Amino acid sequence: MGNIKLTEVTKSFGETEVIPPINLEVSDGQFVVFVGPSGCGKSTLLRLIAGLEDVTSGKIEIDGRDATTIPPAKRGLAMVFQSYALYPHMSVRRNIAFPLKMEGLSKQEIDARVATAAKILNLTDYLNRRPGQLSGGQRQRVAIGRAIVRQPAAFLFDEPLSNLDASLRVNMRLEIADLHHSLKTTMIYVTHDQIEAMTMADKIVVLHAGRIEQVGSPLELYSRPRNMFVAGFIGSPKMNFVAGADASKPEVETIGIRPEHIFLSKESGEWAGKVRVAEHLGSDTFLHVLVENLGTLTVRADGEFDVSYGDQVFLTADPSKIHSFDKNGEAIV
Repeated sequence: MGNIKLTEVTKSFGETEVIPPINLEVSDGQFVVFVGPSGCGKSTLLRLIAGLEDVTSGKIEIDGRDATTIPPAKRGLAMVFQSYALYPHMSVRRNIAFPLKMEGLSKQEIDARVATAAKILNLTDYLNRRPGQLSGGQRQRVAIGRAIVRQPAAFLFDEPLSNLDASLRVNMRLEIADLHHSLKTTMIYVTHDQIEAMTMADKIVVLHAGRIEQVGSPLELYSRPRNMFVAGFIGSPKMNFVAGADASKPEVETIGIRPEHIFLSKESGEWAGKVRVAEHLGSDTFLHVLVENLGTLTVRADGEFDVSYGDQVFLTADPSKIHSFDKNGEAIV
């Protein structure tokens, strides 16, 4: 259960094609994250899978069954949105039970499923409260509980943590990851936050202008980006890019080096530069260093590395960690 396959799926609004032909397979039990900047088509692609948007062409299969024209309610999928969409006049218990009542299940079955979902999500003590009496994180758990009780083939999450503050987002990431491991159900998760993608996914699908740029595990995308877009999008802070051909590789137009792969010294190094900004974050310090003819490079240093604005430092790139790209921005292996 929970295998989803897209074959040559496209979506157009009028004359505008927002999803060019896409081929993708999500295996049963995988946690797959669609990630990319705003407007890249990730939410549209999720809505196509859910059946909330009609495909222009192509085929969507769920567990081997052609679901392209099947209505959303018949696809066996459960969706969790950015907005909690809870009924404010209903208790938590009634909110979670609502889709089961619509299906006409018995009270005994509904009570059993609600109790199980509440236990999984630590909501048992809140079942008689109303949404207005809950925190944002608790309300999001109620929305997830409403999806769990349906026992879907797959869960579809559309930026579910966007309305939460930073600390709650971290906690909810852990809770959703734990939920995936306990339920072992396929999950497709949409976010613009690459940190969410890197920390939660088995497989990441990087989207740009409706196209799939690369599919792989978090470490594959980090270590072996297919092009400059993926290299610049995955990783925080982002990869440094330096234009100019490598003399040993004439086809190289740009080299890339991550902030953590640059050695920093106050005495000597490959490039001399001056500190523009020093971001002291405790365990880490991120320096933005202006290097003549290269521009500003970001460097990750030890949290206790003591520098200030205007200080001279020296940088040396780890040669084994340099990425090379051609004139089209494609990686050169």
